[in-house]
Amino acid sequence: MKFLKKLIIWVIVGGVIYSLLSYHFIFVENTVKLLKKSSLTLNYTLFSTKGKTNESILSIDELREDGIGELLVEAGRLTEPELEVLLQKIED
Repeated sequence: MKFLKKLIIWVIVGGVIYSLLSYHFIFVENTVKLLKKSSLTLNYTLFSTKGKTNESILSIDELREDGIGELLVEAGRLTEPELEVLLQKIED
């Protein structure tokens, strides 16, 4: 029985670590949104949009490549046309 309890604890710990490596936890106002990472990393695992401009958020390559722009549109911080303008500005 002791072995089974240890195994369950290790499986839970492993799941938590895998989640932290696999997802960005984006804090938008009073909600938390999950954004799938393109690779297993701890970079930008916890990220808040509070006090940041949309342009500064989109200028972070890793977040932009993982789809933060679409998440900002979904959250109502940006419209599709505004997103396109900002992406074009950042790419130039």
